[in-house]
Order: sequence, then C-alpha cells, then structure tokens
Amino acid sequence: MRKRTRLILIRHGETEWNKNLRFQGHMDIPLSEEGREQARKLALRLSTEKFDAAYASDLSRASETAQAVADYHNLEVKLKPELKEINFGQWEGLTHQEIDSKYPESMAKWLSDPKETRIPGGESMNEVAQRCKAGISGILADNANKNVLVVAHGGVLRIVVAQALGIELNNYWKFRLDNVSLNIIDYYDNGRTILNCLNDTSHLQ
Repeated sequence: MRKRTRLILIRHGETEWNKNLRFQGHMDIPLSEEGREQARKLALRLSTEKFDAAYASDLSRASETAQAVADYHNLEVKLKPELKEINFGQWEGLTHQEIDSKYPESMAKWLSDPKETRIPGGESMNEVAQRCKAGISGILADNANKNVLVVAHGGVLRIVVAQALGIELNNYWKFRLDNVSLNIIDYYDNGRTILNCLNDTSHLQ
C-alpha cells in the first residue's frame, strides 16, 4: 500500500479588509469578529479529526485561525514565513478599483501574466511560487505519512493547489477559496498527488 501525507489546507478567517475587498498582502491585518466566529466553527468541524502537526503563515490572521483548530488537539502551531500571502507592495490597502485607477499599466500586466509580472514594490507569482514550494516541501519532509494542518492565504493556497496538480501558474486565479475553506491534498510516496477537497465551507452553514 502506498504511503501518503495528507495536508489539510485552510484559508484564514475573514478580516475587515477581506470584507471591504482590500488587498492585504504582507500587511498584518487581524481577524474580524466574524473571522473569529468562522475560526470557531472551523475548529469545531475539525475537532474529531486526527492531526499530527499544525503550521501557519506568520501573519496573525492565519496563525490565529490555526490556533483555534490546534487548541482542540493540544498542538503547537509552527509558523512558516514561506507561506505568507503574496507581497502586493504598493497595492496593499487598496481595492481593485483603486489599483485600476492608480496603477492601470501594472494591473493590466499582472492580470494577463501574473507569473512574470512583479507588482510595484512587491513580488511576481514566480517568486511566491518558489517560496511556497520550499515551505510545503519542508512540511512534507518533516511529516511523512502524517496528517498536517496548514493555514495560509487565498493567493498562496491557490498556488499550492496549482503546483500539486501541475496547473499553469497563470491560471491560479481560477480556483475559488473562501475564508476558512477546507481543502485537502494527499501527497503519495510515488510522487502522485490527489486533490480530495476544494473550498468546502459547509461548516459555516
């Protein structure tokens, strides 16, 4: 029987900037009250699951969401800076419409080719993908044949899913990942990966 490592990938709970559709990036925006309630519902949903380890981006919206789940399992949340959200540079704090108005050329380039386009003062998708791959590879290497909780960000998790499935990075935006969505990927010891669950938010119903 093939051995596998299961990553239970969670997007963090809602923040006020999520609610107002502002690009957050590396800005350490905390969970809103609604986001904390979402994290509590997620934690209850996962309270009977078996987890061997828990990881999160080092931004508080991710680490607080992870801690809500980890408390049920007496696990320490290990912080992974590699899983930080995309650095949106000068776009952080702005809405899509504001970016369109202030940075029309760079926004147009980023929408057409995010893989190669560096956001002003920020990162390109290729750069994010490299650090995401390093972060996930480290988690897999340290947790062979285990079930692992990983809490990160919408952009980062889309990239992780795309990498696991061999999907062109410029198509990463085609995955919808809502706040506190549950996503499960199995990584097998023969190099195969299987996506078992994508954007499950039934615990919020």
